[in-house]
Amino acid sequence: MDSYFVALFFALSSLTTVVLGEKGTSKARSCSDIRQFYSGKGFTLEGVPQSEISGEHLRICPQGYTCCTSDMEENLATLSRREMEGLLKEAGRALHTSLAGQYKAFDGYFLELLNQSSSSLHLNMMSTWGLLYSQNAPVFSDLYTDLRHYYRGSNINLEEVLNEFWARLLERIFHHANKQHTIGEDYLECVSKQMDTLRPFGDTPREMNLKVTRTFVASRSFVQGLSTSGEVVRRVSQTQLSLECTRAIMKMTYCPHCRGMASARPCANYCANVMKGCLANQADLNTEWRHLADTLIQVANRFEGVMGVDVVILSLPFRISEAIFTMMDNIEGINVKLFQKCGDLRGEGSSSLTGAKEEVKRARVTVDDSVGSSSSTLSGLVSDVVVRLRNMQAYWVSLPTVLCSDRIATGTGAEDKCWNGMSRARYLPEVMGDGLASQINNPEVEIDITKPDMVIRQQIMQLKIMTHRLKNALNGNDVDFQDTSDDSSGSGSGMCTDELCSRGTRRDIPASNQPKYYPNAPEDAAVKGTGAGHCHLPHASSLLLTLLTMLLLRR
Repeated sequence: MDSYFVALFFALSSLTTVVLGEKGTSKARSCSDIRQFYSGKGFTLEGVPQSEISGEHLRICPQGYTCCTSDMEENLATLSRREMEGLLKEAGRALHTSLAGQYKAFDGYFLELLNQSSSSLHLNMMSTWGLLYSQNAPVFSDLYTDLRHYYRGSNINLEEVLNEFWARLLERIFHHANKQHTIGEDYLECVSKQMDTLRPFGDTPREMNLKVTRTFVASRSFVQGLSTSGEVVRRVSQTQLSLECTRAIMKMTYCPHCRGMASARPCANYCANVMKGCLANQADLNTEWRHLADTLIQVANRFEGVMGVDVVILSLPFRISEAIFTMMDNIEGINVKLFQKCGDLRGEGSSSLTGAKEEVKRARVTVDDSVGSSSSTLSGLVSDVVVRLRNMQAYWVSLPTVLCSDRIATGTGAEDKCWNGMSRARYLPEVMGDGLASQINNPEVEIDITKPDMVIRQQIMQLKIMTHRLKNALNGNDVDFQDTSDDSSGSGSGMCTDELCSRGTRRDIPASNQPKYYPNAPEDAAVKGTGAGHCHLPHASSLLLTLLTMLLLRR
């Protein structure tokens, strides 16, 4: 019974404050403060009352005596929405800038490694193999070009690129070692088909292919993951606030001014409920956002060590030169086997290998197999990105706290003197949880939890797709990175342009005994044997995203 009378006392006290004003007096107060504040926000003072008026016309603020007209209430509500959306964009811009910085740092470092490796190969090959290299330089430059295109997101089969490189290299070395003979394209095609059975380069192709594949799959997925993260932040930060949210923010922010309580600041729990209600859909990003950040960290931690990015890329010149030595050292036996398989070229009985043996002797100064000081740079990049990814994991659920931190009442007795949406008094309702489903009983923001924001639901799907790709990359599995966003603009990060990704036909590419396979052929590429009735199927991720969107809309 005692608790009942206490509650009744507080209720009557609040009612008295609402009716009589902040100082508990029946005398109509001047509106000079709100007039100055209102004009300072850029609004005209026409129609603004000089003293308090009855507030029955108000639709958002408490309907006691007030200094706000209906037009003022509407203008201030629009202003509060614009200001809050500006704060959300500013917070998103800061995170997007951080992610873009990480992308730029790793991307620049990775491409610089490729440039260093390519330059090192050119210098060492020229001094080591001379004419053999200079006459066949496109074989090596094409390899690095394809690796760059793959990293940039081009629709290239990496395994095929590497196999093609070794097949072309076999042809070129065989032709060079037997240059006194006339060797046609059909014969060279036969030579390239013996790659698996002859193993002319020893174990180097298998070992190098494995390391290169793991390194490039992981690196490409990593930068794409950073790009996707930034794009999700950009799009979600541009989402407009709902009408119900606008009303709640207005009530929390500017209704105290209308009530003549300009100095009153929102109660902490009151602000929390308003922001949790307004950002309920954004909070639903939390689970998939954390999954993506965790997976990006796992990928980043794979970049160091004996299979590290710098070790693999900078050792390419040595591995390739090592493979050439292996074949040249065994050229006699290789020739015998190839002559048996493809036909004997020694019609005139002349020896063909004296020059090759001398060339191997001159080329015994091998390519340096060191990676210099790049490991310390890579360690710094990995450490920095891991810290930043961990710091951003709670971003979506921490937004309400961040946005309330600068506006809530603080200090001794703040909980009893803060603005609770009606007057200066303690805020009694409990704080809601995070996410849309938790807002069913939110006392400040009316939300239909059965109607989620479709833009944000699409971004949740993007996060799921990207996390799946990254997990595949962790296992060394190649993944497709065609853009599955709902517009063609994208983020522009890590994806190649048509000019960058397209290449002309090589004149010396040998025919392969294995058919070429492109997981997602470009729309302007004809597929042999399909006939005029062939149509290109859309990417599976796009179909899945469209289907889920339609199902959610039907709900």
